[in-house]
Amino acid sequence: MRQLLPLSADLLCRRCDEALLPFDTTAELPPLDGTVGQARAIDATRFAIDMKRPGYNLFVLGEPGTGRHALVQRVLQEQAMREPPPAEWCYVNNFREPNRPRVLCLPAGRGAQLRRDMQQFAQEVGSAITAALESDEFRTRTEAIQAEYKQREEEALRELGRASGARGIALLRTPQGFVFAPMKGDETMEPDEFAQLADAEKERIGKLMDEYGEALHKLLHQFPRWRREMQARLKQVNRDAMALAVGHLIEELKERYTDLLNVLRFLDEVLEDVVQSGEGMRASERGEGEGVMSLLQRYQVNLLVDHSTTAAAPVVFEDNPNFQNLVGRIDHLAHMGTLVTNFTLIKGGALHRANGGYLMLDAAKVLTQPYAWEGLKRALKAGQVRIETLGQAFGWVSTLPMEPEPIPLNVKVVLFGERIVYYLLREYDPEFEELFKIAADFESDFDRSGENIRGYAQFVARIAGAKGLRPFERGAVARLIEHSARLAEDAEKLSARSRPISDLMQEADYWAGRAGRDRVARADVEAALKERIRRAERLRNAVQQEILRNTLLISTSGENVGQVNGLVVIDLGEFVFAHPVRITATTRVGEGDVVDIERESELGGSIHSKGVMILASFLATRYARRLPLSLAASLVFEQSYGPVEGDSASLAELCALLSSLANVAIKQSLAVTGSVNQHGAVQPIGGVNEKIEGFFDICRARGLTGDQGVVIPASNVKHLMLREDVVAAAAAGQFHIYAVEHVDEAIEILTGVAAGEPDETGLVPAGSINFLVASQLHEMSLLRQEYGGHAKPKRKRKEK
Repeated sequence: MRQLLPLSADLLCRRCDEALLPFDTTAELPPLDGTVGQARAIDATRFAIDMKRPGYNLFVLGEPGTGRHALVQRVLQEQAMREPPPAEWCYVNNFREPNRPRVLCLPAGRGAQLRRDMQQFAQEVGSAITAALESDEFRTRTEAIQAEYKQREEEALRELGRASGARGIALLRTPQGFVFAPMKGDETMEPDEFAQLADAEKERIGKLMDEYGEALHKLLHQFPRWRREMQARLKQVNRDAMALAVGHLIEELKERYTDLLNVLRFLDEVLEDVVQSGEGMRASERGEGEGVMSLLQRYQVNLLVDHSTTAAAPVVFEDNPNFQNLVGRIDHLAHMGTLVTNFTLIKGGALHRANGGYLMLDAAKVLTQPYAWEGLKRALKAGQVRIETLGQAFGWVSTLPMEPEPIPLNVKVVLFGERIVYYLLREYDPEFEELFKIAADFESDFDRSGENIRGYAQFVARIAGAKGLRPFERGAVARLIEHSARLAEDAEKLSARSRPISDLMQEADYWAGRAGRDRVARADVEAALKERIRRAERLRNAVQQEILRNTLLISTSGENVGQVNGLVVIDLGEFVFAHPVRITATTRVGEGDVVDIERESELGGSIHSKGVMILASFLATRYARRLPLSLAASLVFEQSYGPVEGDSASLAELCALLSSLANVAIKQSLAVTGSVNQHGAVQPIGGVNEKIEGFFDICRARGLTGDQGVVIPASNVKHLMLREDVVAAAAAGQFHIYAVEHVDEAIEILTGVAAGEPDETGLVPAGSINFLVASQLHEMSLLRQEYGGHAKPKRKRKEK
C-alpha cells in the first residue's frame, strides 16, 4: 500500500510576504487612483460612456459589497468633469392653453437669471398697471372718448327733436324714457285739447307720431353699437396705456436675452397677455389678494433644474426610484374645497436632474417600484421625458389633465444589479437588450499577484483616508490581505468585496484606540476578527456543545463499519461555520438500488440526490460490469432534521458504502469532504476551510491525539487559508490534512487497508478493499439468482 502523507503546514495557509509591502504604514502610500483587478469592468464602463448612441446604457453586474457603485461613480465623475454643464429647462405659462405648459431651453445659469427677472417683473407689473390706469393722461383720454359719445347721442336726439318739432310733434324725455306729444304753438297739447281735434287731424298727428317713433326706435338701437365702438376705443386706449406702462419693462428684459429667440418670443407673449388682461389684474387688485397672485403667477418661470453653480455634467444617484421620482410629478393645492394646479407646481424628477449627464439606479429598486421600470423604458425609448401622473399614463382619469410639453432627454443610465437580475431581464424583457447594450461584469475576486498586493495596500490606504482611520502598519495590511484571500476561499486569489474589508478596518481601528495606539497593528486586526466571530458564534457553540455532550453522536476515535464523519457548512450570512455529521450506510441483497433516505424523506436537495446517483453509477461501473448489481443500499445523514443540499458529502457516502460492502471499519478520528464523479475521481468543494476547522474544534475540545484529521480533495489545497491554531497543530503533528485525488486514496487513509490496483490480468490483490467489495457483490448476485425473486431458493446452495 502506498503511504499517503498529510499536507505540510506551509500548504495550509499562504501568509502574505511583508517584503511585498515596502512601507511602514499606509500613511506613506498614495491612495489608489484606479482599481485592483477590475480592468475589464472599468473598460466596459468607459466604452458605454464614450458611445454617444441610443441604447448604449450600462448595466453593472456583480456581487454586493464589491465597491461597484463607488468605482463606477468615480469613473462617471471623472468623465463628467470633462463635459460642460447641460442646458436648463423651464416651464412657462401657455397663455392660449393653460393646461399645456410650454418648455424653454436655456444655457446653464440663464434659467435661474430668467426666473429672477420674471419674479421681479411680476412684482413690478401690478404697480405699473395701476400707475398707468390712474394717470391724468389716461383719465383725460377716456373721459374725452366718453364725452364724445355722449355728445353724439345727445346731438342725434336733438336733431330728431328739431325735425319732429318742425312738424308739430315734440320729443319729450321722461323718467320712463322718450315719448312724442302733439304741439300747439310752442307748447305741448293737453289731452283734452287733442280730443277736441277733428278725426282727420288726429289721424295726421298719429301718423306723424308713429313715423317719428319708428325713427326714435332705430336711433335707440343705434346707441349700443355706438357704445360698443366707444368701449373698443376705450380698450385700445387701455391697451396703449398697458403697452406704454409695461413695454419698457419687457424691453429691458429683452436686452438681456437677445441671443435667445425662444425667450424673446415668450416675452412678447407676456407683453401681449399683460395688455389683454391688465384691466382684469386691476380689478382683482381691488378685490382679493389671492386673485392677484393667481394672475401674477402667469408670468413666473418654473425652473426644473438649476445648473447656475454647476461646473460639469451631472452625476445623479436616485436612491428611491419610484415613478414620480424618476419622471417628475404635478403637485396640487387645495382651494375652496377643490384641488387645483398650474405650471408652477410641476416638479422635475431624477431624469431631469441627470439630463445631459449620468443617472445611476439600483435595478432591484426600480423593478420593485410600481410602473417605475416601464416609465424609465418609455423615456429612454422616446428620447424625452413626459411629466404625467399615473392616472394619465394609464388612462385612469377622464378630467382635463395638466399636460406639460415633453422635454428632450439625453442621459446615460447606469443600472446596478446582481447577475441573476441582469440575465432574467435579458431573458424575459424584449426591450431590455435594446436599451442596455453594455454590461460591466465586476469580478468577485482577482489574482493574488505581487502587483495586485501592492495595489491592495493602496486600496487599504484609500479606505483609511476616506474613513478617517489611523494608519495601518505593514503587518496589519498583510493580515487584511490574508483575510481577503480567506473571503475569496482561495489562497491564490483576493476578494473584490470592499465592504467587509472596510468594516474590518473600522473595527480594527477601534481596537487600536482601545489599546492606546496611534497606528493599527496586526494584533488589532486579529482582535477585530476574534470579536467579530465571538459576536456571531452562538449557534456554532450550541452545535459544538451538543456534540461534546453526545446529544449529537459524533465519534472522534475508534473504528466502525459503514460509518464515516462527513462535514456540513452553515452559512449565517455574516458568519459561516461547519460541524461534523455522522453518515452511515447499510448494504444487503437487492436489485441494484441505492436509497437516499434524505431524498425519500424530502429533505435532500436535487444536487445531493445527483451526487448519490453518481456514486451508485460508480459502483455499478466498477464492480458489476459483467454481472447484475444485486445490491440494496441505504445512505443517511444521522440526526439530520433539516434540508440537505450539495454533493460535497458524496465521497464520504461512497466510502461508507465501500466500508459496509467490504466489512472493513473506518477510522472515526478522520472526517471526509469532497465529491466524486462516475470514475471515482475526487472533485473540489466549497467551504473547505470552515469544514476543516469545524472538525478540528471538536477534536481539540476532546483532546488532540495525533491521529485525527480531515480528508479533502487535492484540488482544494490551493484554497486553504486555515486559522493559525489549526496550522500550528498540523505542524506539531497533532492534526492532519490529507489531500486525495481518487476514492481509492481516501478509502486507504480511512481504513488503513489497501484499495487494491488491478494487475495486467485485471485481478486485484486478495484482501484489498476492491477485492472484498467485488467478492461481496458477486456473492449478492449469486444469492439473487438462487432466489429468483422468490422467498426460497430455486436450488440448494453447494457448500464451498
